Amino acid sequence: MKYALIGCGRIAVNHIKAALNNHLEIVAVCDVLPEAMETLLAKHGLEKDTSIRRYTDYKTMLAENPDLQLISIATESGIHAQIALDCIDAGVNVIIEKPMAMSMADAEEIIRRGEEKGVKVSACHQNRFNVAVQETRRALEAGRFGRLSHGSVHVRWNRNKGYYDQAPWRGTWAQDGGCLMNQCIHGIDLLRWMMGDEVEEVYGVTKRQFHDYLECEDIGMAVVKFKNGAVGTIEGTTNVYPKNLEETLYLFGETGTVKIGGTSTNNIDVWDFADEGEADEKNKGLQEATSNVYGNGHTSLFADIIDAIEHDRKPYVDAVAGRNALEMVLAIYQSAATGKPVKLPLKDVASTDFAGRFS
Repeated sequence: MKYALIGCGRIAVNHIKAALNNHLEIVAVCDVLPEAMETLLAKHGLEKDTSIRRYTDYKTMLAENPDLQLISIATESGIHAQIALDCIDAGVNVIIEKPMAMSMADAEEIIRRGEEKGVKVSACHQNRFNVAVQETRRALEAGRFGRLSHGSVHVRWNRNKGYYDQAPWRGTWAQDGGCLMNQCIHGIDLLRWMMGDEVEEVYGVTKRQFHDYLECEDIGMAVVKFKNGAVGTIEGTTNVYPKNLEETLYLFGETGTVKIGGTSTNNIDVWDFADEGEADEKNKGLQEATSNVYGNGHTSLFADIIDAIEHDRKPYVDAVAGRNALEMVLAIYQSAATGKPVKLPLKDVASTDFAGRFS
């Protein structure tokens, strides 16, 4: 299957690794900075591979490679949606790094146009494929939690000025958003997905405490009312000293409690169910080794969309999942800006609506 990557920055290493692990034919890479492409390819020993074409304009890449079957988009967040729509219009299946878009209108258009063109779209929420997450999901779908009471996600990470200096778009309303949109959206996706997806109301508070050079928040908290009666809480921050601490997800049910921990929801710290048997022992203290906070899920996410393309089915993490995670973050931003709870669904809300919030 012929594959190309648009955007060769920090997360692109995981995309190329996933493409190689899935034996995709890497036809092209694209970045506005030629040196970024060469640096990325060199990390995988591909710098001398002349069969991989280099482009600084993705539209030229699309025009010159009409047989492309899959593209992943790993640029700055603010241009994800437009690139995705152009790829969809060209008939190419896409993986879109989080967030899928920066506005509800763009997210809805990606969903609509993907369906219209018969193109597979996967939002890159790779943590859904973590072993700990998959084991918990199986227990949830089997009804082992009973009625859900509440759940929470905590993303307690560190991002210093050096991180933001690497790319000027980081921490801006137009291109990035703050810690909730950039760092916490994976955890937010997991919480919403596990708690039944249907959200009634969100109340949030955000602040910029230590990163005065950013436009957006470095701490955000929220309370979520789900339509099934369960309650959720969200904490996301880049203010933890001196390094990343944890990304944890808690689920509390009438007959089950699970805590998924580690730096990227990759370990099972607590696994307690009323109906436990011998098979549960393997999950108590389960740890999935990861080399970084992005985890191992990109390879599985790529494998899933490849299978979805080949068997004409929806990807496991589809465009609707990307829309739902985005909606949660924008709802928190809107609530923080107005000081009031926000009812879902959201309409016509964009990250740029909150420009000037902390100025």
